[in-house]
Amino acid sequence: MCQNHGVAYISPGVVEVQQIEYPKLALGDRKCEHGVILQIVSTNICGSDQHMVRGRTTAPAGLVLGHEITGLVIEAGRDVEFIKEGDLVSVPFNIACGRCRNCKAGQTGICLNVNPGRAGAAYGYVDMGGWVGGQAEYVMVPYADFNLLKFPDKDQAMAKIRDLTLLSDIFPTGYHGAVMAGVGPGSIVYVAGAGPVGLACAVSCHLLGAAVVIVGDMIPERLEQARSFGCETIDLRNETPLADQIAQIVGVPEVDSAVDCVGFEAKGHGAGADVEQPANVLNAAMTITRAGGSIGIPGLYVTGDPGAKEKAAQEGSLSIRIGLGWAKSHSFFTGQTPVMKYHRQLMNAILYDKVQIAKAVNVEVISLDKAPQGYQDFDKGAAKKFVIDPHGLIPN
Repeated sequence: MCQNHGVAYISPGVVEVQQIEYPKLALGDRKCEHGVILQIVSTNICGSDQHMVRGRTTAPAGLVLGHEITGLVIEAGRDVEFIKEGDLVSVPFNIACGRCRNCKAGQTGICLNVNPGRAGAAYGYVDMGGWVGGQAEYVMVPYADFNLLKFPDKDQAMAKIRDLTLLSDIFPTGYHGAVMAGVGPGSIVYVAGAGPVGLACAVSCHLLGAAVVIVGDMIPERLEQARSFGCETIDLRNETPLADQIAQIVGVPEVDSAVDCVGFEAKGHGAGADVEQPANVLNAAMTITRAGGSIGIPGLYVTGDPGAKEKAAQEGSLSIRIGLGWAKSHSFFTGQTPVMKYHRQLMNAILYDKVQIAKAVNVEVISLDKAPQGYQDFDKGAAKKFVIDPHGLIPN
């Protein structure tokens, strides 16, 4: 039997690479004939993983992390018809059955059959169905024919694997935030957060034809990364109000669309830049978005945050100025990205050189044993997207 190793959450601030069980084609006690086992080619550290590792969720010790997975099929169940052994595939972080009413409507982020606790599931994530994560050497993927995106040419895909690995989550998530915010040709957009998802969103805004993309963050290296592909930037440590800084760029203190790529660990602006204010990005977005505009919210908000300073925030209740959004007739779009809605189109954009997403988000490939250090560097604000290569398959 092959061995398997994975990155496990141990306690706040601590992850370890441990020997874990080699995956089986099984769901509990029954055979999973619709599933496959993957040898993982690449698996990424996500900003939402950091929420768990910081102790800001109810994630249990021992949880094997990782929901961004690209791999080679090495075993397939009897009922898998269209995915074959040897195929190189991208795995949407959403686990979806393809059979329920939501999946049939394209709402694969809220599948009704893969999580007994709520709608929607993901690999290696708290409250998302208990599925084993993919920051490992091998993983089992269910409902393979429905879930997996097969790359049409394996050699071509491996040559662009640093870009294609981002199809499992970050690129579709950034793109979804932009689409839901109504970004299109000529749009003026504000993207809150220059982490990997924020940068992916900014790239997506350009891809969708935005005229001006403004990215706000507090880490100079991340802002520099945003400028590297044509974004305007705002340092949120600046005492000047956000609306006034936007006016300095575009002449008016508002934008057509805003995208929250920060989530519930948001901090204040200016003098409050070191103080956690979980509703700050949402309230700022309503302040600067024009009347009738839309706000996309791919940033994560949780139902339980044991690390929150306010009791209400510990239960996911935030002081949102909903009256302001109502008065301005804003549209709000929340929830997990339905990756399958976008990943094939974004794959083609990568394969046909319409976008260089890995360069934009500054991908750095690390080995599996370096994952704990990758988590530490990411938590310190490194302007990088760490991609784990468990088997040394990614070409230099």
